[in-house]
Amino acid sequence: MTRAPQELTIRPLIGPQELGLFRRLSYTLDHELADDLESGRRRPEWMWVAMRGERLVARIAWWSLGGEAPLLLDFFDLDDTLPEPERGEAGLKLLETATAAVVPAGAARPEYGRFVPADWREDPAVREVVEARIRVMERSGARMLVERLRLEWRAGTAVPADSGRLRFRPVGSREDLLALMTPVMEGTLDAHGQADLASGLTAREAAEKHYDEELAKYRTPREWWRIAELPDGEPAGFVIPARNDYNPIIAYIGVLPGARGHGYIDDILAEGTRVLASQDGVERIRAATDLGNVPMANSFARLGYVNFERSFDMVWD
Repeated sequence: MTRAPQELTIRPLIGPQELGLFRRLSYTLDHELADDLESGRRRPEWMWVAMRGERLVARIAWWSLGGEAPLLLDFFDLDDTLPEPERGEAGLKLLETATAAVVPAGAARPEYGRFVPADWREDPAVREVVEARIRVMERSGARMLVERLRLEWRAGTAVPADSGRLRFRPVGSREDLLALMTPVMEGTLDAHGQADLASGLTAREAAEKHYDEELAKYRTPREWWRIAELPDGEPAGFVIPARNDYNPIIAYIGVLPGARGHGYIDDILAEGTRVLASQDGVERIRAATDLGNVPMANSFARLGYVNFERSFDMVWD
């Protein structure tokens, strides 16, 4: 005789003391949870579990930059030993219950982001785990926005010397950078930038949003930021080396439309990499680019960046 599953209990964590319970399921970011809670990037009331008796069958959590509202849904895990449809039903109920409690009424749902193995489609077992989460998100109304390559430069990898084709100077001001970000945004291959434009923002407004919501919040020196110029002083592009709460990163890089087709992207990326690699104790530099942005991906590969992982982002329209 088949037993009916125990009733599902869905609730937030009581506090950091329940991290052990939350970690009964696993994900690549588990090691960051304790520090995120201590720093305020996460809150126990943003971390929810679905239990059948003492068994954890699903979990979910949101992340922020330490602000008042969650910015990203980045933990969503299921007990993959459960059969379908039980696994999917438990995940969907957790997703909808927790979202209703965490996301303020009328506010846009934060996008869902997940890191996955670089070859996740090639292993049937891994692919099923990834697609099980995608299916739950799609049932809730989400759609796939983009898949991205996660890239890493590692200490000891040679960094090309300055070719001399471009001159580099620090960014002078917010307006100095926005004047270059705006034309780059007009022809962007970045899915998030394209989504901003499709929403009705002008290229200037989309550039301002990117600057104010991301670039302005990095606490590392602005002196690291570089504008690339041709020998005659005409701007060719820019690069934003920075450090987030976890790693040194290439936060943003762009080549102006009139300077494309000359391979300047390699010179600009090399400059950003040199800035970060010259800092004390840098073991790795992280970066990411959309799977469809082939020119950018090729430039990272030429500079010795390794594609160690992929990620995807899903959104609710």
